[in-house]
Amino acid sequence: MNAPRILTSAQSSIGAILIDAGRLRPDDAERILRLQREQNLRFGDAAIQLGILTDADVKFALSRQFDYSYLVRGDSSVAEEVIAAYNPFSPQVEALKALRTQLMIRWFDRAPERKSLSIVSPEVGEGRSWLAANLAVVFSQLGERTLLIDADLRSPKQHSLFSLENTTGLSAVLVGRAGNECIQKVPQLRDLSVMTSGGLPPNPSELLSRQVFADLLWGLASEYDVILLDTPSATTYPDAQSIAARTGGALMLAQKNITRASKLRAVSDSLGQCGAVIVGTAMTDH
Repeated sequence: MNAPRILTSAQSSIGAILIDAGRLRPDDAERILRLQREQNLRFGDAAIQLGILTDADVKFALSRQFDYSYLVRGDSSVAEEVIAAYNPFSPQVEALKALRTQLMIRWFDRAPERKSLSIVSPEVGEGRSWLAANLAVVFSQLGERTLLIDADLRSPKQHSLFSLENTTGLSAVLVGRAGNECIQKVPQLRDLSVMTSGGLPPNPSELLSRQVFADLLWGLASEYDVILLDTPSATTYPDAQSIAARTGGALMLAQKNITRASKLRAVSDSLGQCGAVIVGTAMTDH
């Protein structure tokens, strides 16, 4: 006897996916199928023509068919600031995907040992955490095993953006009180994991300068394809330089009409002195 055949998501019909998700009733699916056959339409086009489904419903089903994970507002506690998780087809997210491509070409695909990248900017409030979170999502949507580490042990934000527990995290790992078990998966974003900051230590600069931090990144490189690190202000604290020295590369962030060119040059020089490569510069108006 042949073994039963398992239907994968790529083989499931749009109608079946939407019924399972509670977004389509079986009797409405029958109406769509009738019109589809009568007018030789695609299922989604027939559903929209009948007013039963929206374009967003069809995109949701297609994302499930092709294992392209994103979230639905109201169904997740992830902050809406993480726009790549909710609206992956928007112009803003397309710009993030273009940045992702450049980073793959210029850094991650250049050498097998290049798995980690720091997100750095001069001042507070320039959008590092926002960019790190959204980049992590678009890398995970590419199918890359992605880990986002909140290495900002001053004012961490990733646990809030992804609505994750933050009792233990990077700070506990650096003092030997925790291990990789503190890495948390983000529900519904299959290839994305986050290591939050954990409790705020009195000596973040010293912890991030220890060999244990380098050893941690080296060990994680065998488990993940892309490791992104959020950092604190590079002009306020020396932490970003320590982090970038461990990752070997940094993406510099500037805020449109806010970040001063002189600050960018100063941070770039300091990172170069630490041996870190500036992979590129991104500008945001976030």
